[in-house]
Amino acid sequence: MLPQSVRRMEKRLATTVGEASRLARMRAGLTQADVAERIGVATEVYGRMERGKMLPSISTLLRLCVVLRSGPDELMGMAPIHGAPERSPWASEVPAGLDDTPEMRRVLRTLRRMKRPQLKLMYLVATAILTRP
Repeated sequence: MLPQSVRRMEKRLATTVGEASRLARMRAGLTQADVAERIGVATEVYGRMERGKMLPSISTLLRLCVVLRSGPDELMGMAPIHGAPERSPWASEVPAGLDDTPEMRRVLRTLRRMKRPQLKLMYLVATAILTRP
């Protein structure tokens, strides 16, 4: 079992990483679901990280740095978070302007998980909705 002082230090670090991640995410205009998808974890897991309930692994911290365009020193509280990232480097897979709202990003995340026949059906549904008077 770890000494109490080490557990307290880990808890403070988890809180610091969570607060810094939340600030960087909000400045980037991303939702928790957006970040979770881009770093490859469940939204609930990312939410626990933001709330300081768990520390990310080293590889997850690296992915957070890339997505939030922040250095590990910033996310670990050793340097202030400078500037807001305009967009995640992974956002380029969606044409500019199409993922401006959380609702649109949610729809796009769902569509990305579909197979070709499902996408064709969704296209037909969307087209039918748009052509209705």
